[in-house]
Amino acid sequence: MVSELVVDVQPKEVSIAVLEDKNLVELQKEARNVSFAVGDIYLGKVKKLMPGLNAAFIDVGYKKDAFLHYLDLGPNFNTQQKFLKQALNDPKKALMVPKMQILPEIEKDGSIGDVLKVGQEVLVQIAKEPISTKGPRLTSELSFAGRYIVLIPFADKVSVSTKIKSSEERARLRQLIQSIKPKNFSVIVRTSAEGKRVAELDHELKTLVKRWEDNMPKVGKAKVPSIIYEETARSLALLRDIFNPSFQNIYVNDKDVYNSLKDYVSLIAPGRDNIVQLYTGEIPIFDNFAITKQIKSLFGRTVTYKSGAYLIIERTEAMHVIDVNSGNRSKGSDAQEKTAIDVNMAAADEIARQLRLRDLGGIIVIDFIDMNEPANRQKLFEHMAKAMVTDRAKHNILPLSKFGLMQITRQRVRPEMEVNTSEKCPTCFGTGTAKPSILLTDSLEGKIECLVNKHKMKKFVLRVHPYIAAFLNKGIIPLSLKWKMKYSFGIKVIPDQSLAFLEYRFYDSDKNELDMNEEADLK
Repeated sequence: MVSELVVDVQPKEVSIAVLEDKNLVELQKEARNVSFAVGDIYLGKVKKLMPGLNAAFIDVGYKKDAFLHYLDLGPNFNTQQKFLKQALNDPKKALMVPKMQILPEIEKDGSIGDVLKVGQEVLVQIAKEPISTKGPRLTSELSFAGRYIVLIPFADKVSVSTKIKSSEERARLRQLIQSIKPKNFSVIVRTSAEGKRVAELDHELKTLVKRWEDNMPKVGKAKVPSIIYEETARSLALLRDIFNPSFQNIYVNDKDVYNSLKDYVSLIAPGRDNIVQLYTGEIPIFDNFAITKQIKSLFGRTVTYKSGAYLIIERTEAMHVIDVNSGNRSKGSDAQEKTAIDVNMAAADEIARQLRLRDLGGIIVIDFIDMNEPANRQKLFEHMAKAMVTDRAKHNILPLSKFGLMQITRQRVRPEMEVNTSEKCPTCFGTGTAKPSILLTDSLEGKIECLVNKHKMKKFVLRVHPYIAAFLNKGIIPLSLKWKMKYSFGIKVIPDQSLAFLEYRFYDSDKNELDMNEEADLK
């Protein structure tokens, strides 16, 4: 399997696509000014205690107070509070964690009122981003994640991932980390650390400790609420979690992000930074790698996947529901069981892909095509479990019920990825009144004349649907060339698959969109 990462950097957001054998399996989008992301650390204040929920609401600066449950305080909350008071009173001593005395752990079945009071200041980390009408979910057990290890202050333990099966390797890693870690810091050894040398682990450990030392002095100067530590950009965080030897290429269309990705790859995989490539083509990067078309086909309510079979994916308030349909497949009685197992097995692969792609969380109920043979139902359950092995989100799969339903729970830490595949009419903007389509080229020429003669634009880009681009560029002397000769030699016509049929957009030489919309004229 060949894995590739494609990063599309735009002025307002960054889109990240993960391809496996050219098939889109993950898509993430992050606003350039994003806040309250998973991993961010805030200095907050307790606004309200909820004894009935054994939880508290914390003001971290979001429009809704964040939620902190007693079980998310962490066993060493008392030690963290001691550190926080010391940092607020004497910032110079904030880095002396190895010299601190670890206080007794809080009770596992204690009450929130025993450890928190309204108005109390607390250090918290975002565990789940704001979703729908809910504010962020918090934890007080701070952590700094690296590729091989996770650093946790205010404790003194070493844990090794249970996915590392070799007892000798587990013992080696535990002993190795124990010998190099600073006092009063816990370390969780991740699965990717298996077989790694001491130099690699020691380098990352020092990097994470430095991250702590660079950010914690901010606590003494911070006003409540405020951010203390901002997690790595999502492109780097995603690369940190999924990078493996199967990665062949990483493409990015922005020089600054290219440099940061290249530096990061050279850090986590020395000698392989050449896989990071700067994309400089004129066609949008997602169009060039056939990602836009896959997005359009994979994010609708109906998803076709094999020989006419299709899925219907619906979201309700309580759960996601997926219906498997055989479509135009043969339904003869003699082949009904074989058709059902074939369609269901292919559906399991596509559903596993869709869960990762859309980042569906919570309860997912799948209505597979009925099968009479118990052996086939067991085979489908095992196939589904195998298909979801590569899913990094925590999940639990139950065998098919007697009604042919499979239930899956899947961890959700970010809002579900939603892409609206339906297109608003670009010529009437939903009003029902449109100019004749034959006049599109006249309208475009009018916009170009306005940009050149009125706004004195010397260079700009016109992006249109590929069909329109083909029309503008056809012939010995195409219309686009006539425009260049008549108005400006700096005009470029570029096809863009993300645009609707008669939609168009103008951009300046710095890739900033120019507002040349006709919507105001139609109202």
